[in-house]
Amino acid sequence: MFYVLSIFLVIVLIIIVANVKVVPQAEAYILERLGGYQSTWSVGLHVKVPFIDRIAKKVPLKEQVVDFPPQPVITKDNATIQIDTVVFFQITDPKLFTYGVENPIMAIENLTATTLRNIIGDLELDETLTSRETINTKMRASLDVATDPWGIKVNRVELKNIIPPATIKEAMEKQMKADRERRESILRAEGEKKSTILVAEGKKQSAILEAEAEKQAAILRAEAKKEAMIREAEGQAEAILKVQQANADGIRFVREAAPDEAVLKIKSLEAFAKAADGQATKIIIPSEIQGLAGLAKSVVEIADK
Repeated sequence: MFYVLSIFLVIVLIIIVANVKVVPQAEAYILERLGGYQSTWSVGLHVKVPFIDRIAKKVPLKEQVVDFPPQPVITKDNATIQIDTVVFFQITDPKLFTYGVENPIMAIENLTATTLRNIIGDLELDETLTSRETINTKMRASLDVATDPWGIKVNRVELKNIIPPATIKEAMEKQMKADRERRESILRAEGEKKSTILVAEGKKQSAILEAEAEKQAAILRAEAKKEAMIREAEGQAEAILKVQQANADGIRFVREAAPDEAVLKIKSLEAFAKAADGQATKIIIPSEIQGLAGLAKSVVEIADK
């Protein structure tokens, strides 16, 4: 009897321990009673009724990342490309997540492919390649609305890779090469243009400097010529002044000497004698001086004897 009671107590203890559950952080347990939803256990210690209650699902509440394989998508201009997406989502309602859809991850994948085809179908290839942020925003908004009844919140959607067909990829590479060559040609032309402008500016500045130098030299030459002419004029004026001063002094000396009439006539005769030494062929001598000339000749003869 003791052994039976001991076994019974051990069984009861095992049952109690088996029905005591501790829910960890960032998880939620869905509890069902007799096949129907009973409650959602959050973090902490919980006890369920043996044989009646069961934990239907353990739901992670952390943000999850799902990387879906590439999906073939046709653009507006009929180009088929491969796009693989990455979806970041978080479960906000464990009950809806458990009972809302059979396979939530597969449902999100199919919904992502469908939404992606709808969005890319309205865009051309060039727009698709350059509008990643726009596509990500539209997909996130559409998926968030569609997954809300499932207790899922889509936080972000990223286009991981956009793979165009080989022919389009080759054409794009050729276009990129042509663009690089065009930019290189433009840069080279701009450099040559700037170099030509700099050379022309240098020649212009050189011509201006040469003209300025010639102008300054001409001004200096004119100034020097002007100063020489001024000095020459001053010298001539000074010489004339000295001659006039000498004449004035001579006249003054004559006046101070008070010569008589005979002396004046002799001086006049000397003046005519100097005139006769010149190149003149005819000299007219006043009658007053003629008599004086004869007198002077007589005086000279007497002096010679």
